[in-house]
Amino acid sequence: MAPAHFVFLDSIPLTQNGKVDRKALPAPSLEPVPAAGGFVAPRTETEKALAEIWTKLLKVERIGIHDDFFDFGGHSLMAMKAMSQIEERFGVNLPLAALVEAPTIEGLAKKLQPEG
Repeated sequence: MAPAHFVFLDSIPLTQNGKVDRKALPAPSLEPVPAAGGFVAPRTETEKALAEIWTKLLKVERIGIHDDFFDFGGHSLMAMKAMSQIEERFGVNLPLAALVEAPTIEGLAKKLQPEG
């Protein structure tokens, strides 16, 4: 099992007895974690189409090409829907593993490009 959310703290609040003061801990934010390099907008038509699919599925306002599908709340059932919509839009039947291997728009767009 893996935690659903991480909260980064400068220090852990303690009680007078030296135990963790659970009441003083901040609530986790449900906002997606942006990519480390910051937001990069889709550049190609393929990236724009993938971003459109992802924003609708993930119910987010915008998504950059380096943002991870799973970091933004994607899960296995949503991944299946995404791959189905990608097949419908591009006419390419990628395996579900393609999204796991390349969970960003940039990575998945590369898999959709014909090899030259």
